[in-house]
Amino acid sequence: MLKATAYRLLALFSLSLGILGIPLPGLPTVPFVLLSAWAAGKGWPEFERWLLLHPRFGPPIRQWRQHGAVSRRAKWLASFMMLASVALLWFSAAPVLLKISLPVALLLVAIWLWRRPQPQEITYE
Repeated sequence: MLKATAYRLLALFSLSLGILGIPLPGLPTVPFVLLSAWAAGKGWPEFERWLLLHPRFGPPIRQWRQHGAVSRRAKWLASFMMLASVALLWFSAAPVLLKISLPVALLLVAIWLWRRPQPQEITYE
């Protein structure tokens, strides 16, 4: 019971952060929605089903689960946000070690992200 409640809280909290990420630059939407769907799948099947059938959240979740795919738009947005974060970091009073290590980490994330497949196009024959 406690485990299911923890998964439900994680699902709600993650979805809330994902929804906040829609209008807020710098806060990603899709990773939090994916986390929400994963947590819901562990402790709240009805909520998982709702997410999978949702017109906005469902397609990225299904594409990720079926193909490990990330849309080109999401890749460009994520890359832009990482670049903006690095630029802001350089103009901050952050320690030099952070100014060097974060861009390297984000570059590795960007390489991984751009190597993910694109969502499959639906063709009608």
